[in-house]
Amino acid sequence: MAGQPSEPSAVNLPNALTTLRLLLVPLFGWLLLREDGTDAASRVAAVVVFIGAMITDWADGRIARDRGLVTSFGKIVDPIADKALIGMALVGLSLLGQVPWWVTIIILAREIGVTLLRFAVIRHGVMPAGRGGKTKTVLQTVTLVLLMLPLPDSWSWFTSLMLGASVVVTVVTGLDYLVAAIRLRRGSERTAAKRAARAQSARQAPPPAT
Repeated sequence: MAGQPSEPSAVNLPNALTTLRLLLVPLFGWLLLREDGTDAASRVAAVVVFIGAMITDWADGRIARDRGLVTSFGKIVDPIADKALIGMALVGLSLLGQVPWWVTIIILAREIGVTLLRFAVIRHGVMPAGRGGKTKTVLQTVTLVLLMLPLPDSWSWFTSLMLGASVVVTVVTGLDYLVAAIRLRRGSERTAAKRAARAQSARQAPPPAT
């Protein structure tokens, strides 16, 4: 429609970084699982790739917002790339016996659920990442890096503690997003307009026959 600003081209730096992050997932997974996770050099290389990919996650969002390069492609592919990277790390560590499968299932269910929730309420508004979500991301990243590094067994108590904290924060912030989505839906202009339309329709309806 005339007067509406056109969306920026999908061919831009933030989307290139997002695509790069998605393409790094298979390489990261191969390095993590190489030699059944016993090759220390490959584990360190996997950590380097993982950290590099997480940096692109921070950079693409920052650049897109600062330069007005937010696109529909980025909105869809960015969370997919994030979940693919975290999911590969969790599944890989579970295959190696370092993370219980129930932990992986809980975290991935939360990540996928929040992503679907964002899409479900997007017509009512955008749910921004809160402090809890950012804390969760940092905690998960640090925990996964510690688990992937070939650390001595003396570190096991600390990595277990970090993993437990990650699960708790992941679940709590997931519930926070659910509450935020319900409030956003109830308080949005779209919902208010629907309520007004129903009220007007009810007032205009003929009285029931007696």
